[in-house]
Amino acid sequence: MTAADETQMFDGIETLRDRVAADLARSRARSTALTDAVDDDDLVKQHSKLMSPLVWDFAHIANQEELWLVRDVGGREPVRHDIDEMYDAFQHPRADRPALPLLSPVETRSYVREVRDKVLDVLASTPLEGRRLVENAFAFGMIVQHEQQHNETMLATHQLRTGEPVLHADSPPAPPGPVVDEEILVPGGPFTLGTSVEPWALDNERPAHQVDVPAFVIDKYPVTNSAYLEFVAAGGYDQERWWSADGWAYRQKANLTSPRFWLRDGDRWLRNGFGLVEPLVPDEPVVHVCFYEAEAFAAWAGKRLPTEVEWEKAARHDPATGRSRRYPWGDEDPGPQHANLGQRHLRPARIGAYPAGESPLGVAQLIGDVWEWTSSDFHAYPGFVAFPYREYSEVFFGPDYKMLRGGSFGADASACRGTFRNWDYPIRRQIFSGLRLARDARPDESQ
Repeated sequence: MTAADETQMFDGIETLRDRVAADLARSRARSTALTDAVDDDDLVKQHSKLMSPLVWDFAHIANQEELWLVRDVGGREPVRHDIDEMYDAFQHPRADRPALPLLSPVETRSYVREVRDKVLDVLASTPLEGRRLVENAFAFGMIVQHEQQHNETMLATHQLRTGEPVLHADSPPAPPGPVVDEEILVPGGPFTLGTSVEPWALDNERPAHQVDVPAFVIDKYPVTNSAYLEFVAAGGYDQERWWSADGWAYRQKANLTSPRFWLRDGDRWLRNGFGLVEPLVPDEPVVHVCFYEAEAFAAWAGKRLPTEVEWEKAARHDPATGRSRRYPWGDEDPGPQHANLGQRHLRPARIGAYPAGESPLGVAQLIGDVWEWTSSDFHAYPGFVAFPYREYSEVFFGPDYKMLRGGSFGADASACRGTFRNWDYPIRRQIFSGLRLARDARPDESQ
């Protein structure tokens, strides 16, 4: 994508304002649905020490919106200056947040509405040019992505809550025909990684730069429940040889025996999804595995996890033109025919369900369904510049975090693209994470 392409994405300032308003409304509708689905007692409850009470997330969303859009972009007076510290994610670990004097559900909803009303006034009156923070409505896009990221976090909290199901959605589409998994060769050679022109790309996705990637082979589809079940049945969790030293130590400490939310029922396996317990669907991508489990499965299968660079090349590289696409299918925004995104469904789709979303090389379901663990640590690209604040990315760089790519059924299109980078601790399993396998190309394949 060129700079001209970036301009064409937003055809005029008024069109851009309409786009921002629609994205803000869509994000808020989802936040509201996730919080309205439970009563006030449930909103203030902590369902896991890994997660915040839902009411904290909702107020935090509005507080970030107030800080960046009302006060910074709009130059308006604070709505609630007194709560900034309480809703600063760096000041209070998730486990400690229930003890804070949080806004009540009624106060939170009132605060959320007041902030949004002011934001819409700011959107209508702010020139969306002349300052990097507002050029192409970047600050508004950042806040849209922030809210959608927290929506996925709140969805994970719903997965951890106990009780009757409160969320409902249609099933994903079925594959249109027979599905055959296969390996796909990605030829070696130069590739443009990252972006310098995507208007709402975050700092860690920038700048675009060329890398030379040796030929490798990647699976067409993510690893399925049935494939992962073979690892479980073969005693993969009991055999240290498949695990890294850190992975084996964690497997023993946490007593891991299967993916999170799998349940053994005699000779069969069930899965609890948002309170609904049902048999595993064999050809759905496995979900709720940590990096160490993904790494061990790959070793058992005689393969490995792709690097982050390999994943992005498989997703974006068009060998016919040599350019990098925004998405596997091209430059157009994701539609329901391309990928399982945005909580339209509450589970991964069966493999083969989105042929329209395949990459030029034929790699499928790279966007949506499950975040895919890669073998890479979180690092800056050459020429990285923190913007608009260090705490978005820079403070997380280093070996403590592993990279995930592609998004999940709970990720929104605004916060998921071919260059989007997600990261988490290698022990995390409550997130909607799965894996895809890769291997080095043999000499006879890479000719």
